[in-house]
Amino acid sequence: MSLRAVLTDIWSGVLTADSAETEVLDFKREQRSIRDTQIDIADAAVCFANGAGGAVVVGVEDKGVGPAAFSGTNLDAGALRRKIYDVTEPPLDVQVEEIEFEGHRLLAVQVREGLDVHLRHGRTPTRRSLTDCLPLGPAEISRLHDERTGKDWSAGPSAAALDDVLPETMVQLRGLLRQGGRGTSIADRSDADLCASLGLTSSDGVLNRAGELLLSPGDDEVVVYQYRTRAGGEVSYGRRWTRPLLTAFLETMAVAEARIGTTPVSLSNGQQLQIQDYPVIAVREAVANAVMHGDHRTGQPVSIEHSPQMLEVRSPGPLVTGISPANILTHPPKPRFPALAEALRSMGLAEKWGQGVDRMFREMIRTGRDTPRVAVLEGQEPETSVRFAGGPPNSRVTRFVSSLPYELQDDTDVLLIVSVLMDKRSVSATSLASVVQREPDAVQLVLHGLATADEPLIEATPRTARRARPDYRLTGTSIAALGSALAYQARPRADRDRKVMAHVREYGWINNGTLQRMFDLDVQAASEYLKGLVGREVLVRTSEQTRGTAVRYGPGASFPRTGR
Repeated sequence: MSLRAVLTDIWSGVLTADSAETEVLDFKREQRSIRDTQIDIADAAVCFANGAGGAVVVGVEDKGVGPAAFSGTNLDAGALRRKIYDVTEPPLDVQVEEIEFEGHRLLAVQVREGLDVHLRHGRTPTRRSLTDCLPLGPAEISRLHDERTGKDWSAGPSAAALDDVLPETMVQLRGLLRQGGRGTSIADRSDADLCASLGLTSSDGVLNRAGELLLSPGDDEVVVYQYRTRAGGEVSYGRRWTRPLLTAFLETMAVAEARIGTTPVSLSNGQQLQIQDYPVIAVREAVANAVMHGDHRTGQPVSIEHSPQMLEVRSPGPLVTGISPANILTHPPKPRFPALAEALRSMGLAEKWGQGVDRMFREMIRTGRDTPRVAVLEGQEPETSVRFAGGPPNSRVTRFVSSLPYELQDDTDVLLIVSVLMDKRSVSATSLASVVQREPDAVQLVLHGLATADEPLIEATPRTARRARPDYRLTGTSIAALGSALAYQARPRADRDRKVMAHVREYGWINNGTLQRMFDLDVQAASEYLKGLVGREVLVRTSEQTRGTAVRYGPGASFPRTGR
């Protein structure tokens, strides 16, 4: 949402300023003196610069409501910019823009993501976390400095020699390269040439830290796996792996996959799909991301908690600076340790173009489950958590997605829109922007495309059809296909039965097509419902025809003769 649109919502009372604040937007009012105001804004600018950047709007009371929230400002834009530059280290050069809004003069201070760790003279560096500015500890300062200055910890020398690598580890490495890694042509080279080609050794032939972590044995614990038959129960199986991380990753996936069940789902074309309790592709991407982006400098392992109800992957350290749960789907790839990331990509264990998170979301939606929950767990040793909800798959959603054009089945934006429409009757580009993690104009293009396709999935609501950004709802065909998967579509059986009986009393018969129109069902769902009514002897077939939608049904032995 644009800044002016946010200001309009605050002015109209739809939002208060504090509720409109985000990771990239903050509101400030003037303090008792010009200097106090400038210092307050400089602190907010430092906080944004140590994160993904953002905007500080001066002249709006963050606790105010409606027009009373707009106090305006008389600060000189040039003087404010110079003050921020003078009191920060390294100096922050911000952009200050004057905004006239409903008769009030405001200033918008635009702060870019910093090139290093910034601070105000004599103060501890801070960073933006949701709507708060939190102080950075020594480990976080070091981590942020390395990321901003391009220092790659994983490319530094280690104490491990190439001779320390076990033969079976090299066999695993060569096998990965031959199976589909991007280094197939180097799989048959000598150990030294192979590791050098993957960037796992330094110039003198000694393993760098990425090589030591991936290939060299050691006592460092790198992965912990625990399985429970109930999420809150005792651990029924647990295992801990030490280095090498390559072996730990492969064995962890084998152990987890062995405990993931499957459910058969039949499609309308007769094909049968085996739907996993947790899509293995999604779990693999979560573990690969934890291995690639986890902060291995902390000495903490990747942790996996697995039960039929929930599967959670935790990696040491927060997300890479600039990436948050609110932009993780659309932010360009940004590895914490480039040498480690490039080696994993060459082995085929990690994505180069940042599609791993997209894949996790797509695979969960395809099986009718909630999207993964990504969160940064703050504390003494911060962690990044990716959590998958378990439970049986929703076969209606699986069938629906498999019937979409192939290009839409792999479109994360489209699947996210469908997943929201399964819970809400209508959506708009504005309401979907935070879900799809794109600007409303970009979301509107996707919605318009889905509504104007040869076989549209959605349609504009009649009341809003003439707007530049209409509200959209599922078409009748989509509703029929999704059926009970929609939160607002399910009806109690007794309610359906009463409607069917009323129809039969009035017309003397009912058929599959009538049921489809009455309850927005597809052919298969209507057939299953009719079979249930016939099985309970509420209805009986009355036509000579025995197959097809034209088969008619009338009152059965258990059909109530009078209605109440």
